[in-house]
Amino acid sequence: MVSALLLILTLITKEWIELLFGVDPDRGSGAAEWLIVSVCATVGLTCSLLARLEWRRRQAADAPGGA
Repeated sequence: MVSALLLILTLITKEWIELLFGVDPDRGSGAAEWLIVSVCATVGLTCSLLARLEWRRRQAADAPGGA
């Protein structure tokens, strides 16, 4: 959810860090914004995959004859 909002914000303006916080870490190139979007998306996808694996593991354990 956060990564999607940041992606949309970055697509609208690549200078949202500058606008919100008044700092310019990337001299207006948008690299810092894209880095934040990428990290949030990677963390989100990793957590989703781990949650799916855990859910499948519990489903298998709860099934009759499961380990």
